[in-house]
Amino acid sequence: MTILTRTRRIPSAFAIGLLLAATVASAQQAGVPAPRPNAVQGSPVASDLDRLQAVAAQANLEIGRMRIDKWKADGASKQQGQANADSLRRNLTSALPALIDGFRAAPQDLNAGFKLYRNLNALYDVFASFTESAGAFGPRSDYDELAQQLNTIDAVRRDLGDNLEQLTVSNQAELNQLRTQVHTLQQQAATAAPPKKVIVDDTEPPKKSTHKKKPTTASGASGSGSSTPAAGSAKSQ
Repeated sequence: MTILTRTRRIPSAFAIGLLLAATVASAQQAGVPAPRPNAVQGSPVASDLDRLQAVAAQANLEIGRMRIDKWKADGASKQQGQANADSLRRNLTSALPALIDGFRAAPQDLNAGFKLYRNLNALYDVFASFTESAGAFGPRSDYDELAQQLNTIDAVRRDLGDNLEQLTVSNQAELNQLRTQVHTLQQQAATAAPPKKVIVDDTEPPKKSTHKKKPTTASGASGSGSSTPAAGSAKSQ
């Protein structure tokens, strides 16, 4: 017996992907801008990254030429100041430029943005402490230079925080929209009519067996015929 099944087409993952792509295309035709990977170019975020990159190079040079050993402080304060200076220079020349390049290449990547933001917060804290020590123990000119660079770093990190907040809200809105569309497709699939089955009986019917009668033998017939007259004759005597 063969069972042929005629099913209604259920939206697959590939179909859902096509629907989402069509939704993005419709949004673009309707004038709603889709996320662009290089949207940072020419934007305020790009300007902030350029400022940050420039101030990092400038601060590294400024810290490198400082004579911390000449500060009017005790040995422990000078040692702590030198340790902070070395830590700042490593960050300004290695970690920070790599994080800036990473976020510049992927401005819609929240992970890259938050890595840069966290690093800026840590950098700002150490930079602020170092600037205060320079103002307390070193020349006034050193403090003025560092304070200006510190203000730039603070302004950029605040702008970056605002940008990440807006990016998070935008991504969450898109995610909610996609979830709604997927939920709608799942409901349509759940309420779809069950598959229609057509049963074709192609099993051969069993063959009927035929039984033949046994033929009567001649000897049996003659024997039965001769016994009857014998009995009659004996009775007449």
